[in-house]
Amino acid sequence: MRYEAPQSIEAAIDLLATVDGAYVLAGGTDLLVKLRAEMLEPDLVVDIKRIAGMKDITPEDGGWRIGAAVSGAEMGEHAALAADWPGVVEAVGLIGSTQVQGRATLAGNLCNASPAADSVPAMVAANASVRIVGPNGTRDVPVVEVPAGPGKTTLAPGEFIASVFLPAKGAGASDAYLRFIPRTEMDIAVVGCGVSLALDGAGKVTSARVALGAVGPKVMLVDPAAEAILGRTLDDSALDDLAEACSAAASPIDDKRGTVDFRRHVAGVLARRVALIAATRAKGEPA
Repeated sequence: MRYEAPQSIEAAIDLLATVDGAYVLAGGTDLLVKLRAEMLEPDLVVDIKRIAGMKDITPEDGGWRIGAAVSGAEMGEHAALAADWPGVVEAVGLIGSTQVQGRATLAGNLCNASPAADSVPAMVAANASVRIVGPNGTRDVPVVEVPAGPGKTTLAPGEFIASVFLPAKGAGASDAYLRFIPRTEMDIAVVGCGVSLALDGAGKVTSARVALGAVGPKVMLVDPAAEAILGRTLDDSALDDLAEACSAAASPIDDKRGTVDFRRHVAGVLARRVALIAATRAKGEPA
């Protein structure tokens, strides 16, 4: 196995585009585990951490540009980012242990393409996008379009994610993320739910995005759930409609960690709770 640590995006693209069986190393919390377990035998590992900007969190157009090698711990320590997008920061903070947090990244969690990834529903709810670079140039793609199925992405050969962009949150808006796991920590989501929303002065929802994880082959944006609460205050009736839409959209599997019926039910329960947390934050109140 060959290891390279290029210092420019162009050099990284050249390496990835010319070597079959090449893999990108950012945090490495998924890649190194797979290497150790002999699940992968790469011909080349391209470490992108030495490329300028990969470790930066930068204000942009009222939002935030987050380099592909920024760790969850670094995001959690960035007060302004956490204030704007607390749900996304909380979600990435659920990935693994404290030690893993020092390495795990948003881009890596997305590219691992697990339906149960914690940060991905939160990013989808936040309407996040990624900047993808490759042999054919640069393109910005919504996060929701990156996963193609379990372990698969829509990235073309030679492409990699250079950064994640979280847009301006807007006035009277916030987000939240919750998951259900069998244990108290360091487990994989049985169901995950992210919600971002904005409220007017009367407490009515003026915009919303709802995303679910671990209830289908990839993270899903649930438009009917958002539509169920638009123009309404989050009273019991609105929350019931939100929960029903999420349960109806869920298409999980039966396995040892949860049944189809259980996961559908939990999707609705989590959606109610997450929407209330996001609304409380949108009002400027502690959640």
